[in-house]
Amino acid sequence: MKINVIDLFAGCGGLTDGFLKTRKYNTLAAVDWEFPTVNTLKNRLARKWGYDMSKNNILHFDIQRTEELLYGYKDSKFGISEGLVNVINNSKVDIIVGGPPCQAYSIAGRVRDKNGMQDDYRNFLFESYVKMVNHFKPQAFVFENVEGILSAKPGGISIIDRVRKAFIEIDYEITDNLRSNALFDTSYFGVPQKRKRVIIYGVKKSNTSSQEIKTFYSLMRSKKQPYPTNAKTAFENLPKIYPVIKENEIKKSHTVRLNGNPLPKNHEPRFHSKRDVKIFEILANDIQCGANKYTSTQALIQLYKEHTGKDSKFHKYHVIREDRPSNTIPAHLYKDGLRHIHPDPKQARSITVREAARIQTFDDDFEFLGSRGDQYKMIGNAVPPVFSEQIASIVYELFSNYNIKKEELCQTSHS
Repeated sequence: MKINVIDLFAGCGGLTDGFLKTRKYNTLAAVDWEFPTVNTLKNRLARKWGYDMSKNNILHFDIQRTEELLYGYKDSKFGISEGLVNVINNSKVDIIVGGPPCQAYSIAGRVRDKNGMQDDYRNFLFESYVKMVNHFKPQAFVFENVEGILSAKPGGISIIDRVRKAFIEIDYEITDNLRSNALFDTSYFGVPQKRKRVIIYGVKKSNTSSQEIKTFYSLMRSKKQPYPTNAKTAFENLPKIYPVIKENEIKKSHTVRLNGNPLPKNHEPRFHSKRDVKIFEILANDIQCGANKYTSTQALIQLYKEHTGKDSKFHKYHVIREDRPSNTIPAHLYKDGLRHIHPDPKQARSITVREAARIQTFDDDFEFLGSRGDQYKMIGNAVPPVFSEQIASIVYELFSNYNIKKEELCQTSHS
């Protein structure tokens, strides 16, 4: 038995890839509104999983335009589609997965925005997700988002209260205590980074729905490892990328030394100024030699001032340590890599797309398309596939067990 899935806000496919790895799911359709991510997902589904892209079931469209998404659209930006209803063609939708863009809920985003993201339309993208669940009536859904969703209050009303109310109104149940039950640090689930995420598992209301939800979170807790996963594995067996030595190399700051090995996809370095290269070397060496001179925020701010002559209220640099989980890989990584510096002082650079992908647990054969900025952004927005696969295996177990129980209840009621 394979479970049919629709992935909303699919991005490049972190959730989808994890679900497909179990070999127990069939992706009926996926939707995202950014062109590079859609192309990347299509490429992955075709090359890795053997999907037929002529079925046009990976849709590039704005999910807020729900009616068009369902029944078809012709758009100058998004192209032409007959809509999800026709694409799915009477197939039963067992589960919907996805996570609306999280920037409006992120604590960092609220700090940067003068209105604390109160006016950001992305606060209410969950409503489109709810509409899709209401239309297809899946047995269950998996809704993923950042920790900040638990405290976001646009208009003074808790987003979580809004989300719970919206699902109750369409006859779905979620856990009563999201902070205690639904918040997970993925570094304890095989992901080499400190990444806290909320996983809302919802099911159609029934005699067994409350117990099914409790079982889901119990099984998730049982998969938690005693220690977090360190970042060292993200850098192993990759070609080293060193600063260039020749003064006439003005178009690049680093060069890859392959030693006869082919360059892995998406492992090209960014350009860094000589000033930043020097700072990266100082900071990485400080950790490697155990001096730990730059462990405080004030020391980092002072270092920045010494090298730039500028004052700053915030420190801009962070070196990933191999002996502990990386800091979170964010979408912001597409702007600069100053807070994700490679641990090797000899390489003195920020991490490549491939290294960011490894920290997010994407396989090395997962190819990211679009500009380098697009690639960093889609990786930062993704659900780590290793974490997604664990969610998928639990959901499959629940579907198997609770569907049998529901059939037994049905038979009893008709006897």
